[in-house]
Amino acid sequence: MGRWEPDARERLVRAALDLFSEQGYENTAVAQIAERAGLTKSTFFRHFRDKREVLFGGQDVLAELMTGAISGAPAEAGPLEAVEAALVATAATFTDERRAHGPQRLVVIAGNDELRERAALKMVGFAVAMTDALKQRGVPELEAAVAAELGVLAFNHGYERWLETGGDFAEVARRTFSDVRAAVGSLERAE
Repeated sequence: MGRWEPDARERLVRAALDLFSEQGYENTAVAQIAERAGLTKSTFFRHFRDKREVLFGGQDVLAELMTGAISGAPAEAGPLEAVEAALVATAATFTDERRAHGPQRLVVIAGNDELRERAALKMVGFAVAMTDALKQRGVPELEAAVAAELGVLAFNHGYERWLETGGDFAEVARRTFSDVRAAVGSLERAE
């Protein structure tokens, strides 16, 4: 494939995931990724800051979608409704292309301590962003933090469900958040 052909980003993602799977994340260089994709290193760096971004790119976009949805939720919406809106808002980024790479991405992350730590930090970032957005709506800090953490839990489980079942991520997110809320309710009844 020539350097001028479209879909360079997708080609780089495919090449990186294949190389990470074949030889390990640590043993894969950016130059190898670019070569496998039929592109140059400079093209790689036009799309990604480093090889880690192949796996975690888009975090800022997701956080912005989440906080924007919380801020834009109706005034009468409670914290959990606002968090559900945040999860649904991320559906715009969950494409068939992203789903195709998801299982391989999860395996690569699971096999590397640095990447697992980075994935955990990504989730902490989402929780902080949602907590701050809820606090701006006047939600007390502890309630905002609990609602945000439940949102992160639902986001993670929803993502895994979506990889398994496909479909509309917004609907998967709604269903998963409902399941999380039901689990909290059953814990309260168990006491």
